[in-house]
Amino acid sequence: WRLATNAEYRTISHLFAVGRSTCCKIANDTCKVITDHLMPKYICLPTGQRLIENIRDFRRINGFPQVGGAIDGTHIPIVAPRDNPADYYNRKGWYSMVCQAVVDANYCFTNVYVGWPGRVHDARIFSNSDIYRQGENGELFPQHTVNINGTEIPVFLLGDAAYPLKSWLMRPFSDFENLTYEQKTFNYKHSSTRMVVEGSFGRLKGRWRCLLKRLDVATVRVPYVVCSCCTLHNFCEVHGDGINEQWLNGVVGGQDNVFLANLQNNQNSYAENICCCVLFSLEI
Repeated sequence: WRLATNAEYRTISHLFAVGRSTCCKIANDTCKVITDHLMPKYICLPTGQRLIENIRDFRRINGFPQVGGAIDGTHIPIVAPRDNPADYYNRKGWYSMVCQAVVDANYCFTNVYVGWPGRVHDARIFSNSDIYRQGENGELFPQHTVNINGTEIPVFLLGDAAYPLKSWLMRPFSDFENLTYEQKTFNYKHSSTRMVVEGSFGRLKGRWRCLLKRLDVATVRVPYVVCSCCTLHNFCEVHGDGINEQWLNGVVGGQDNVFLANLQNNQNSYAENICCCVLFSLEI
């Protein structure tokens, strides 16, 4: 309930008839256990037959070959920390922590990296991540090349213009005004294929709306909350728990709509508080 609504502990306390401190401890402990024990099982890079099927699914989107995953980052709103708050003040005007993620063609997360302040550029976060080290060491994907027009093409990630061009990471062409028709076509197919990562973030935040509102937890606990939400998201996707399109209201369109989402969530919280008061009165 805490992750799905980001309701205040006082509200949850009334709903489940336990103390506020108990609610806080249960939520924190559960997120840590999910991250420590379930995350390695449900969030991992595809290999073997799963990788082959993932490449095939990506190609079905718009014909882009050899895609093993799409990578991007999203901002998670947080309370301004006491230590170095300016580092967390992002370019959009609020405090956040960045979640970098790789997803497969079916909206599941295959790698999650959380913890960097919102002011830090995506390229710097990427260069300090495990996914970057694996790519540079040739450990990201197994050798599964395909010959295209006489060139052996390895499996690679798709990233936007914020990421560097690598043999294992494909970014779009820049200098958009002077691109050829072929380059524009490449960018279009690249973008339409990579959009699955935006869809994954939207589905994640639609299910676990605590990631839309400001997370009122200590900074050191934010990664546990985010990673547990990503793990539970994969659990839902793997086991066929469908997404309600209404959950995506205020989510689709990225973090630029975060204030709209916050307003909507605040209204929902007000309604939830009213319901809690009614339930509490009935209990009495």
